[in-house]
Amino acid sequence: MVKAINSFHRKKEPEPEPAPADPEDVQLLREIRDLLKKEK
Repeated sequence: MVKAINSFHRKKEPEPEPAPADPEDVQLLREIRDLLKKEK
């Protein structure tokens, strides 16, 4: 019984979400991707 209650309390804790990528980072990665596509 105690184990069931403890597991329930552990599940309540929210999992940390990954931080969204900055627009500048995304833009830079897109530019790199486009340049690599042009080379092929």
